[in-house]
Amino acid sequence: MNEASPWIIETTDAAFHRDVIERSRSLPVVVDFWATWCGPCRTLGPTLEKLAIEADGKFLLVKAEVEANAGAAGQFRVDSIPAVFALRDGRVVDQFIGAMNEAQLREWLARLQPSATERLRAEAAVVAATDPRAAEEKLHEAMALEPREPAAKIELARLLLAQDRLAESEQLLDDLAERGYLEPEAELARAEVAVRRGAAEAGPIEQCRARVAESPDDRQSQWKLAQALAGQREYEEALEVCLKLVQLDRRGLGEPARQLMIQLFQIVGSDHDLTSTYRRRLSSALY
Repeated sequence: MNEASPWIIETTDAAFHRDVIERSRSLPVVVDFWATWCGPCRTLGPTLEKLAIEADGKFLLVKAEVEANAGAAGQFRVDSIPAVFALRDGRVVDQFIGAMNEAQLREWLARLQPSATERLRAEAAVVAATDPRAAEEKLHEAMALEPREPAAKIELARLLLAQDRLAESEQLLDDLAERGYLEPEAELARAEVAVRRGAAEAGPIEQCRARVAESPDDRQSQWKLAQALAGQREYEEALEVCLKLVQLDRRGLGEPARQLMIQLFQIVGSDHDLTSTYRRRLSSALY
């Protein structure tokens, strides 16, 4: 850590992911690839450090000497220095090569700061678990500032979903879907809304199990059990029941069962073992 400021650090290949990628998830990170033999680096570096000290936490300046960061320099395709990269949320959002004067640097750094809507979304995320009403107000404020920006609307839909306010969440998602597409986060929220609605209609798992026990061949009872299981996150059993319905009643209840399986794949994630296993088995049942 730099003696002049905690917002200036030197990194190495071993620490690069922690110092740069992980730290960028909480504040903007500026990475300065430099070398002692590089004349422009000796001009640019002190100016960047001055501005980092002045900013006092608005961004983190990470000094990456190329010989100590050969792996990171290769990953970032650094072939000329100074090379400066800005990261937010784990990804590069801007970069430049060569020197800039102080005025140019100030303008470049100003673009890295979160917008008013981004700040409101970040504040909402901090209080969502403890004060959902305050989070909701912040997200509504963000939506008012940028009505066409989907992120705040998606986050509000998820906040409402967490409070079981399904109709309100669904309305927001429907509004977004009018554009002709949905972001992955919105698709996930829509799947969760559908699963919870189905579970509410099906009723308690115990009652659903009792109906199936009384009438093992009643496919409607099996479908209700699958919905109830999905709502209680008994995903593997829900998938198994759905798969059997697809196999037995492809053109009847097998179709909503297939749709529920797709929704559960979205919820548990494409990398989950359940997804890979049951997606393969579903494909075999269909074809």
